[in-house]
Formats: sequence, structure tokens, C-alpha cells
Amino acid sequence: MLQESLTGGNLDPLYCALSHYRRRNFEKCRIICSELLDKNPYDQVIWALKMKSMTAEVMVDDIEAEEEGIAELVLDNDTLAQAPRPGTSLRTSATAQTPGQAFRPRGQSGRPISGVTRPGTQSTAATSLEQALKTPRTARSARPVTSQAARTVRLGTASMLSQPDGPFIQVARLNLANYATKDNISKPLFQYIYYHENDISNAMDLAVEATKACQFKDWWWKVQLGKCYFSLGLTRDAEQQFRSALKQNPTIEALLRLTRVYVRLDQPLSALDVCRAGLDTFPGEVTLMTEMARILEGLNNIPASVKYYKEILQKDATNIEAIACIGVNHFYSDQPEVALRFYRRLLQMGLYSAELFNNLGLCCFFAQQYDMTLSCFERALSLAVDENAADVWYNISHIAIGIGDLRLATQCLQLSISVDRNHAPAYNNLGVLEHNRGNTLQARGYFQAAASLAPYLYEPHYNQATLSSTAGDLQTSYVVVQKGLKAYPAHSGSQALLKELEKHFSNL
Repeated sequence: MLQESLTGGNLDPLYCALSHYRRRNFEKCRIICSELLDKNPYDQVIWALKMKSMTAEVMVDDIEAEEEGIAELVLDNDTLAQAPRPGTSLRTSATAQTPGQAFRPRGQSGRPISGVTRPGTQSTAATSLEQALKTPRTARSARPVTSQAARTVRLGTASMLSQPDGPFIQVARLNLANYATKDNISKPLFQYIYYHENDISNAMDLAVEATKACQFKDWWWKVQLGKCYFSLGLTRDAEQQFRSALKQNPTIEALLRLTRVYVRLDQPLSALDVCRAGLDTFPGEVTLMTEMARILEGLNNIPASVKYYKEILQKDATNIEAIACIGVNHFYSDQPEVALRFYRRLLQMGLYSAELFNNLGLCCFFAQQYDMTLSCFERALSLAVDENAADVWYNISHIAIGIGDLRLATQCLQLSISVDRNHAPAYNNLGVLEHNRGNTLQARGYFQAAASLAPYLYEPHYNQATLSSTAGDLQTSYVVVQKGLKAYPAHSGSQALLKELEKHFSNL
């Protein structure tokens, strides 16, 4: 009865399976293929179709899912310059002296907040093992300690969950050299091993054998081999494969993956050169311009990044990332009315999230549209989950400070900390409110907590140094203000305090 409903009566079962596959009904396609394989286990067409359907069920765009953990960040074999030239390193851009640092806050990675959360924007900016291990890592922090994302781990276990009797293919028993010579099976088999089984080593062995079988003339296998090398941390070998594939046949995928290789090697200028060369071959390609805008944003070159995002909107008026990034740039450029137009556009496009309503509430408040502010934040709280509820309460505290209700602001900040114990800006603002009330001891504790959680923020260090200086503890103030200047060397208040302390010490 089940087979009749899936195959459509008297229709050919293979035709029905192909029809379900084209309509993206992968589970129905897999069920029909399993029934056909029970009758004839050696049918290679059905075998390949079942592999493709199972792969399509769990396959994701791994170009957008590549993240860097401690293993790739610290325990790598690539030698990087300890003091690179300004504007040539993504790892030192977090401490660059940019005019907007005093006004545009930074996220867990220490870089200015972006319009959207992307792979890499949550990565820590640590340059040493000690600093990386000190970085707080929870479900809402910079990155997990593991070198692979949780989504990749889930994909690896999906094969066992989908097959109660065991995996569909015993990869360890396959003669990969034999299957590599069969063009109609080798490529679906590679994708099944790579995406469904998450077995990078065997996938790489199959790609190596297939590359030899085609006499190194198939660019597709070179790209797949580069993917395996990159996943295993062999970035230079991956670069060589992608370069060779681009010589044979320039493709968008190879260009993007080569760009990610240079980003992993902390060579953003080389990544930009690859994207520019790709735009010569593929003029107006949105993905390449998006990659360039992201890299420039990582280098703290916000004006150039916004320029590319505006070009992206000319090519694709519905690009969510470009609209959000331009909107956040207008907001931190003291143009909340213009930012409100971009966020309203996202709302009209069907985007419905706590982050969007939070940004709409902030724009309405600073644009003096107070009637819409509270309703937007109420909607944001109703949609918020643990990952973003802390930020929503933190922003509501700013609204309370703006209207002069300091008691409400304190309650909102305490709620923010109760949701996320590692929310450093909330600790800092609580310290400021307690200091204004005269509670010096509590304010000092809040400032110390904020400084330990977020060493890239200069505000907790400056506030703590000012508090210690007022209390007469000049030595502590001198040490703390130097830490703040490391986070933001151009802060005028910290510079003035440091000069006063040095002048005082010189007179002793």
C-alpha cells in the first residue's frame, strides 16, 4: 500500500523516484530506492540515486559554514607576522585606531558590530593560546573550543539515525580506487561520504584516486580535493588545488574557496586580489562583492565596505546582508531616520526576528518616534530567546536611561546579566549607575567583572581607573588605564588620566 501511494499506481518506480527527487521529496525518493534495492542490490542507478537523495537531505552550503576554532587559530603550522603592517591583518584589526571605535560597539570577537552574524564574525580575536583559553566560550560567546562546528557533528551522526539497521554504505569496505574510475558513481559517492558520513579522510582518498584516474584534467575533482585539504587544515595544499582548478575552468565556487584559504592564512589583501580577479571574469557577481565587503569590514575599513554593499543592492535589491549592514552603518553614523528605512525594508521583505524589532526600536527612539519604540521592544521580547534576550534587555536599559528612569535601567541590566552571565557591557553600565549612586564598592566589582570578560573594551578599564584614582589608589589606576589604552589607544580620556598619573608620580 505504501509503495502504491509513493510510486503512483502503475508508474515505473524509477520514474517516480526521479520525480520525487526533482521535487525535493528526498525522503520519499529514498524509500522507493530502498525497496528497489531490496529486489536488486546491484542496480547502480538506484544506488546512485539513493546516495544523492540522502546527501541532499543533510547537505548545507559549506562555504558559509567554515569557522575557525582554537585548533586552527593557535595550533597551526603557518608562521604569521607578529607585528604586521596596519591594514594587512584581520587578527590585529580589532585594535586598529579608527575614529568610530568610540561610538560603534564591538561584539564578542572584538570587532565592530556587523549588520548580520556570519561565519567568522563570532570567532575570537585571540593571537595566543593563553588569550584564546581565557576568552569565555559558552553557547552565546565567541566560539566553541572544538575545531568543528556543532552542525558538522550533527551531520556526521545523521547517517546512523536515518538507518536503524546501520549505515547505507560501509565506507571502510569500499575499494575507492575501483569506484574512482566510474564517472557516473564516483561524484555522488564523494558527496555522500563528505556531506552525509562526514568522513573527510576517505573522501580525500576518493578524490585523490579520481584525480589520478582523470589524468588531472577534471577541475571539479581538484575543487573537491581542495575542500578536503582545507577541512583537514592543510591550507597551502588547498590553495594549490584551487589555483590549479581556476586555471582549467574559472568558477565562482573555486574563487570563494580560495578567498577563504587566504582569510584563514590571515592574508586579506591576497583574498581581495582574488575577488577582484574574479570580478573581471564574472562582472557584477554578488557573492564576490559580498566577500570583499566582509573582508573590508573585518579590516575596519567601514566606508569601503559600505561602498560594496551599495553596489550589491544595485545588482540585487533584496540582499538581506547588504540592507542590514548599510542600515547599521547609518545608525552608528548618527542617521537613525535613514537606518529606519532600511530596517523597515527588511520587515516588508518578511523578516521577522527579535534582532530586527530591537533595531527598529532603537531607530525609533533616536529618531524621536517614541510611540513606536515600546511596541517594537515588546515584540522583540516576545520573539527573543536566550541568545539574544540579553541584548534586548540591555538596549531597553538605554531607553530607560534616556527617559531618566534609572531604577528601570538597573532592573533591565540585571535581567540582561541573569540571561547571559558574560554580558560585559551590562556589567559596565551597572557599575556606572552604582557609582552615580555612591556605591563605590559595588561599582568597582562591576567594572572588574566587565574588564575580565571583555578585555577588548576600553570603557570598563577607564571607569575602573577613574574610580581608583578618585579613591586614592593611584598605582591600580595607572595599571588599569594602560590596559584600556591597549584596547583603544586613541581614547582622549584615558590619555589625559595617564598623563596626570605620570605627572603625579614624577613629583614624588
